Amino acid sequence: MKHPLSRRHLMAGAGSALASLSFPAVWAQAWPQRPIRIVVPFAPGAGTDAVGRLVAEKLAELLPATVVVENRVGASGAIGAQAVARSAPDGHTLLLVAAPFTTVPAALPGAGYEPLAQFTPVGMIATGPLVWAANRDLPARTLAEVVQLARAKPGFYNYGSAGAGGINHLVLELLKVRTGAFITHIPYRGIAPAVLDMMGGQIHLVTGTVPALAPFIRDGRIKALAVTSDRRTPALPEVPSMVEAGQAGFNVLNYFGLVAPHGTPPEVVGRLNAAIARLVTLPEVKARFALDALEPAAGTPADLGRFLASDLQAWLQVVARQKLQVAAS
Repeated sequence: MKHPLSRRHLMAGAGSALASLSFPAVWAQAWPQRPIRIVVPFAPGAGTDAVGRLVAEKLAELLPATVVVENRVGASGAIGAQAVARSAPDGHTLLLVAAPFTTVPAALPGAGYEPLAQFTPVGMIATGPLVWAANRDLPARTLAEVVQLARAKPGFYNYGSAGAGGINHLVLELLKVRTGAFITHIPYRGIAPAVLDMMGGQIHLVTGTVPALAPFIRDGRIKALAVTSDRRTPALPEVPSMVEAGQAGFNVLNYFGLVAPHGTPPEVVGRLNAAIARLVTLPEVKARFALDALEPAAGTPADLGRFLASDLQAWLQVVARQKLQVAAS
């Protein structure tokens, strides 16, 4: 799957956002009139939560305004998304979105929200790849060798994901579409138990974010096969890209962005987008992103809208091709 917007294109939109700091609309000048709430649809302490709290802290300084984080947990992010979709479109409620924002409704028709119709894009914040990892005793050193093993023994090798319908699941299905290999999917409630089972030899493969898996890769408890992007990540410079793994055009990125309820005034969206464009250039933010294997990815609201539309469509195609039937958890 090739994302429509490269990091270069996303960053190119930042300049135009910075130029739009002045708004004549009286309503926008009066905003915000109360604290801005960023809904993070995952648990406190998770990677998405950490990004949300960093964004809230810096937006509060840049706007300036009071910005608070509210964790609305459940259904792979769907509970938080539903809550924001029902909120007043007045610029005081935002949703921090990551890959499940598009993978979950692609795989689960009953997700309870429409990512394109019910939300107004505000801006992309950062992107980063996942990393393919394997049990250290698996007789394969590369992702290409894993594919060969899986073709030789269809269904014998298995893969643990953080849950059915999430990006960890669908990235496997995309690999199966592209290679014809049959690897058995085993859903877990989170990536941590899947990694523990892989280290114990119960399963063979996982993908996860670089921060989640890098400590185990570096101490040799698991082995990295490739990152899911079309180029290497500085956080794991020794790990091949998907191009190097023989899968050119396979470029799957986790992403972080902000959206608002549909109908949020464009003047307010513009002010928020301009603040995001400044936020991702701050040295302390860039340093924090580097630790989490993320790269700043600012752009216009329209850029984010196109990204989400293309991402959703790509995952819908994978789900249709694989005839996936994901039940609500």
